[in-house]
Amino acid sequence: MRYSIFTLTIVFILSITTAKAQEKWDLRKCVEYALANNISIKQTDVQAKIAAVQYKQSKEAIYPTIGFGGNTSFNSGLHQDPTTFSLITQNYIAAGLQLQASAQIFNWFSKQNIIAANHWQAEAAKASTDKLKDDISLTIANNYLQILLSKAQQKIASVQLEQSKAQFDNTQKLVNAGSLPELNATELEAQVETDSANYITAKGNVEQSILVLKSNMNMDAATPFEIDEPPVELIPVEKIADLQPDIVYTLALANMPQQKVNEYKLKAAQKNAAVAKAGMYPTFSAFGNLGSQYYNLGTEITGSSLINTIGQVDIGGQNYFVSPLSPIPSFNYNKSSFFRQLNSNFAQSVGISLSVPIFSGGSLRSNWEISKLNIRTTELQRESDNQTLKQNIYQAYNAAIVALEKYTASKKSVDASQRSYDFAQKRYNIGMLSTIELITTQNSLLSAKLQYVQNQFDYVFKMKVLEFYKGQGIKL
Repeated sequence: MRYSIFTLTIVFILSITTAKAQEKWDLRKCVEYALANNISIKQTDVQAKIAAVQYKQSKEAIYPTIGFGGNTSFNSGLHQDPTTFSLITQNYIAAGLQLQASAQIFNWFSKQNIIAANHWQAEAAKASTDKLKDDISLTIANNYLQILLSKAQQKIASVQLEQSKAQFDNTQKLVNAGSLPELNATELEAQVETDSANYITAKGNVEQSILVLKSNMNMDAATPFEIDEPPVELIPVEKIADLQPDIVYTLALANMPQQKVNEYKLKAAQKNAAVAKAGMYPTFSAFGNLGSQYYNLGTEITGSSLINTIGQVDIGGQNYFVSPLSPIPSFNYNKSSFFRQLNSNFAQSVGISLSVPIFSGGSLRSNWEISKLNIRTTELQRESDNQTLKQNIYQAYNAAIVALEKYTASKKSVDASQRSYDFAQKRYNIGMLSTIELITTQNSLLSAKLQYVQNQFDYVFKMKVLEFYKGQGIKL
């Protein structure tokens, strides 16, 4: 029974492993995995979160600040009595408690502009993350199509190899029967070896393409991986007439993340300039304070009596003349407790402050001038990125036109090469064509097929780039 459970466990594990190994990845799943695991995206996402925290903090900065503090100290030597304010030379311990509050009343909307600037900076950070995601999605799509192309080329090389093997086997039989010279079989055997090498190269290209995709997905190279292989003919592609560059450019200006980044950064720069300008104007603030203190030598009156004897009396270091007609009160003192002193020494203050920047070494005006130049720098960066975007779109459109023409031409070339090869095969079968000529025709057909497949995938990718600029994302 124990061995049966063990066997079932092993079978279950192997079935799960096999299922994972046979799991096929489509483009959507590859992109989602890459976006979730790419380190660069995680880094930019952290920066976006930092910008969001800064924006949140700037909104909270408009509220008054409140702080509570306490202190205690041992004092020795000549000090001022904290209760009588007279100079003493006794050692004593003092403690204090303070509750302070302050609020900025008016500073030419500085804080509102700081909030707005941080808001646009946070939006720019999010848009930067979106841009990186789009770039990685486009890269993954290119890698995915490259794998499909490599697999298609591997299939063509495999068919070519099987065809050469069949020709060699058939020719070898005829040579053994004495119908054809040995040279024919030798030439076809060499062709089989050449086609075998081409097949191995094509198979290696598939594995290399898969490794590149895994790397960009941040996936372990040893992980079993197999992609879904949609027929290239079924990949949806828009009509080239619907992707005119001027229309695509207009849509890209409104949809591409980099253009949004530039717009948000420009708005943030404008708000930062307003903040710098506000720094040159006065600031009105309100403040309040609650505090109390404790003095370990502090005393309080616990009783009193009248001194009415006749003569000089020393009271508190002062000499007084006392008589029954002019008695002097005498007080009894005991140490005051901690909480009684806090209650007795409780003090409050409230007020308004004005801060006027008169001379700051030119730093405030310089900051304002620099902030205005930062606006201009951001505007120039926006213009440069817009020009680059327009150039890329027009180049992509031209590349798509060329790819379509090459794709159409290569399709005709394959048809012509196939007909030529069919005629050559018939002539070879009746002995009217040499083996070398047949091999040459066969290699021409192979080259035409490989070029056709390459042009077909190149056209699809070029069209997908145009669709990407149009704002439709990447889909196969």
